[in-house]
Amino acid sequence: MFQQIRRGVRFAMLASAAALFAACGSAPRPGPASAAAPPSCPEVQPAAAPTQVCPVCPACAACPVCPPAAPVPEAKLPPRLVAAEWSALEGWADDDLREALPALRASCSALASRAEWRAPCAALGSLAQEDSAAVRAFFESAFRPWQLLNGDGTDQGLVTGYYEPLLRASRTRGGIYMHPIHAVPDDLLVIDVASLHPDLKHLRLRGRVEGRKVVPYWSRSELDARAAEFDRKVLFWAADALDVFFLQVQGSGQVELPDGSRVRVGYADQNGHSYQSIGRWLVDQGELKLEQASMQGIRQWARANPSRVATMMAANPSYVFFRELPIGKQAPGLPEGPLGALGVPIAGERVIAVDPRSVPLGAPVWLETTRPNSADPLRRLMMAQDTGGAIKGGVRADFFWGFGPDAGALAGRMRQQGRMWVLLPAGVTPP
Repeated sequence: MFQQIRRGVRFAMLASAAALFAACGSAPRPGPASAAAPPSCPEVQPAAAPTQVCPVCPACAACPVCPPAAPVPEAKLPPRLVAAEWSALEGWADDDLREALPALRASCSALASRAEWRAPCAALGSLAQEDSAAVRAFFESAFRPWQLLNGDGTDQGLVTGYYEPLLRASRTRGGIYMHPIHAVPDDLLVIDVASLHPDLKHLRLRGRVEGRKVVPYWSRSELDARAAEFDRKVLFWAADALDVFFLQVQGSGQVELPDGSRVRVGYADQNGHSYQSIGRWLVDQGELKLEQASMQGIRQWARANPSRVATMMAANPSYVFFRELPIGKQAPGLPEGPLGALGVPIAGERVIAVDPRSVPLGAPVWLETTRPNSADPLRRLMMAQDTGGAIKGGVRADFFWGFGPDAGALAGRMRQQGRMWVLLPAGVTPP
């Protein structure tokens, strides 16, 4: 395209120059002096003829200079996996890998039918799981480490945290229970384009029908404005609006009902709008400093500014819908926890959420980072079993801390740098 533009500009320049030179060539120019005529003596001298002046050709306009072509922006390179040695995994020999086995069994429950996973999952079934040396030998024989690099070649990225919160709620509206936890609306369309574009297999579009068109689904503020329409799809009514907001950020939670019983709510779908951090919004508004923009800092600001909480939440147009799930183990040998994006229950402190375009869901990942607000090393074998709206890019992870307020305190403060190694089944080479 840029070559065509340059050829067009050069052709126009040559044409303009030719026209200018043609105009100059048509003007009379002084020639060489002719031979003098013999003198004559007329009776009356004629009036002196005016001296003929040859018109001067105006100077040709300067040839326009073609501006340099704008540089073509370099394509952003995707993250990549590069082969590594076990010795590169600092702290590998110190981690108790037996603690990661329930999470690995959960991965195998979803992946064992895949050709590349058959061997490691079969070997897991016959492993002496109480023998730490045997467990380490199993991982080192069944898998190979590949270091995850960002597109620019760097090896570090952001590691945040999440957890499973507890909310007070009721199945009926009234009293303190006024804030809805919604199920998936009937008019939400999910468009899977993978059949047309396999390279977009992780992309799903959300929308709704308006006349004969599919248009974007309602944003958070639009949903709030249309609450009466959507109250038919409410699972529970919560006691605190900000609790519901953070439930959507975490993706799952437990609900304690007025009679003391509990149920779990898990991610069911989302409205298709991109996640925007309200912590970043508060920093940009000058309300908080960056180091204050933790979940705890946001809650403290909300208590001091109750009239502005709705405006703050509307800064994140993303809205998550839920489904009700039982509490308890889904199957023997698997963790007891909320369901992650892989469709298996996830284990506290042994699972991370990742971008599946960079890390295969279900794969073990060696994570090297530090504990929340600390320089204390946190090096641990994790399972990539979840995703998140804010978890995008190469070296990027969200550390699942488990259930309850203690886990929430750790998750809310975690914003560390880290490195990642993906363990792929032996014989598998990343694309």
